[in-house]
This record gives sequence, C-alpha cells and structure tokens, in this order.
Amino acid sequence: MASDIRITPSILNADFSNLQSEIAKIAKVSDLLHLDVMDNVFVPNFTFNFERASKIIKESPLPVDAHLMVADVDHIAPEYAQAGCASVTIHAEATKDVSGTLRAIRKIGARSGLALKPATQIEDYVDFIDDVDMFLIMTVEPGFGGQKFMTDMMSKVSRTRAIIGSRPIWLQVDGGVSLETIEIAADAGADTFVAGSAVFNAQDPAAMVTALRELASKS
Repeated sequence: MASDIRITPSILNADFSNLQSEIAKIAKVSDLLHLDVMDNVFVPNFTFNFERASKIIKESPLPVDAHLMVADVDHIAPEYAQAGCASVTIHAEATKDVSGTLRAIRKIGARSGLALKPATQIEDYVDFIDDVDMFLIMTVEPGFGGQKFMTDMMSKVSRTRAIIGSRPIWLQVDGGVSLETIEIAADAGADTFVAGSAVFNAQDPAAMVTALRELASKS
C-alpha cells in the first residue's frame, strides 16, 4: 500500500510457530512487514538467525523492513539486502562504518535505514543524511516487545523531522506504538510506525492496523 503514512507490523509479538498465518492476517492492510533480528549480543534477546530470516523474507506477501539489532552489522546488513528485503535498518551504535554500510545496502537495491537507541542523539549523525532513506527513532530500549512508549523521545522525533526537511526520508518510530500513542508520534513528525503487540495481541489484527493508520493520518 502506498500512502504518506506507513504501518509496518512487527512479528516480534506474533506466534512464531505459525508465522505464515499470522502475516496473512495483516498482509492486505499493511505497508511492510517489520522483521526484528536480534542476536543476543547487541541486545539481550534472540529472534532469528539468517537462515530463518531469509525464509520469512522469501515467503512474505509483504515487502520486508528488516531491523538489525545485531553486532557485526557492517558485514550482516548487505546479506539482508541480498536476501530480498525492501528496507534494511542498521543501528548507529553497532556500526563501524555508517556511511559505507548504508551505501552497500542501497547499492544492492534496498532502502537504507539508520536506527538510534534512546540515548543516542540524532545530531551526532547528521553528516550521514545523504546516505539514509529512513531514520528509526527507538521509543523503547531495543530488545523486547511490549515495552512502554517513551514520550520523552518525541523531542528527538521532532528534531529529526526538522533535520530531514524536504528530503524524501521516512521517519520511523518503534516501541510501544498503540492506539494511545500513535497520534503523539505522528504529531511529532513520524510517518512510519512499527506496531507489534498492539497488532498481534488484538482480536482483529487487520482492523487494528487500519485503526492505527486512521489515527496517524489525522495528525
């Protein structure tokens, strides 16, 4: 789906034993599928190895937005682009060569994303803006789903929106996005939203995606 607002459900809170069915529930109403890849090194949790992630990417009816919360991301990120991801996001804190890795992702044909943990300031990464297709502002500490939305990150979202200006760069927020918080994030300038537990814990995940989109579009 193409719109100024993008909803990218995260399968972190989906039933991993029945992912095809879980993804099918939201495929017709979502823009991308958010794939959280954790290695239990960069963050204290593990989700998918590359083999499992590649299978999800290949079988997904939605384009995949990979969020790599892993060490050695400079080496790993291009592999996810080659596996067919539409977007590959690396963490600034895990990257040794920010510009080189973002450019490598783009060269393969995927969108390049740069994620910032709550304590990381956007101003420290302004020099890389020409290599970025999407900034991801974490509104929780990365590693686990279901955390409380950090409203104090909205000033960073607003500052990032000002830095982006008229550039065609997406501004994504990830963590605690729900019916109660999505308008706050949209008002701050976000246009791309990761929602995990709010979607997959809902009785009707597709209806939840639609409701989230409507609320964000009001802002």
